[in-house]
Amino acid sequence: MDNEIHTILANIWFLIIGLMLFLYVVLDGFDLGVGILSLFTRNDKHRAIMMTSLESIWDANETWLVLLGGALFGAFPLVFAITLQSLYVPVMVMIFALIFRGFSFEFRHHAKDITLWNLGFGYSSVLASLAQGIAFGGLIGGLLVFDGNYQGKVWGWFTPFSLLVSVGVVSGYALLGATYLMIKTEGSIQVKCIYQAYVAAALQITILIAVIIWIPRFNPYFAARWANNLSGPYISFFLLLAVFAFFMLLSALQRRFEIRAFFWSVIISLAGFTAVAIGYYPFLIPASLGLSQAASSSKTLIFMLAGIGFLIPIMLVYSGYQYLVFRGKIQIDMPME
Repeated sequence: MDNEIHTILANIWFLIIGLMLFLYVVLDGFDLGVGILSLFTRNDKHRAIMMTSLESIWDANETWLVLLGGALFGAFPLVFAITLQSLYVPVMVMIFALIFRGFSFEFRHHAKDITLWNLGFGYSSVLASLAQGIAFGGLIGGLLVFDGNYQGKVWGWFTPFSLLVSVGVVSGYALLGATYLMIKTEGSIQVKCIYQAYVAAALQITILIAVIIWIPRFNPYFAARWANNLSGPYISFFLLLAVFAFFMLLSALQRRFEIRAFFWSVIISLAGFTAVAIGYYPFLIPASLGLSQAASSSKTLIFMLAGIGFLIPIMLVYSGYQYLVFRGKIQIDMPME
């Protein structure tokens, strides 16, 4: 009975952490995507509009990453320890890139020459996205873990597979950023965002399909789950959902349906992530560490539910209110180049 309760609690926390990761990917994803796209414009007014669209929300979006790290540390401390031990380099690169991105964003308001800070914001957005993608690719690509300790090399996570995943993450964030900017802009900048969304979407769906087809070739467990009559149809369903969302996104872009374009770009990421999660379930560290094995004690999980369970609705309401207050198109009184 105690084991059943512990398994249920571990699964609840698996879903909560999955929700936090999804919210971070969507909210800070479009945030990072705008930073990536800022490197592709030479128009100062366009760049000013892009930056202004983030001013009231960018720091709150990153709160989900902090909450995610805290929840993972409390609910699955062994996973937290192994992840940091094995993926120390990309995690540290991501943190430093996010820090540099933050003060580049703030300092550009006070600098006489903002060129350096604009470039700093853009390139640190790219670097943070690449680091997140490589860390995620290294994790699902397989870490050499034995008896709860990472046994691989310092650069063991750096593989062609993790590089492909990192490019997929950058393209996914660029797509979220482009469709977000569609909502916040109009005129020539919106036209440019639509074109960028086409390119990013084509790249993302291609990489997503390639990654999911590639995984079973080196991971027998994922291959078995996909061939299984119970879990296989779900993996296929979410892969097909991602393809369906891609075509719905193309339709929305063609008709300039702003909200729908952002919605379908979110669905592509969600469907791809869910297909991978089902393929590896119940492992948190693929083929090494399962949910129940990695979870904290039942008392800890229950205690955390009382705190986090109270905090998540507050953050959701706060974020929703923030987007409601700052809704609408960005208008800047500045001559067009």
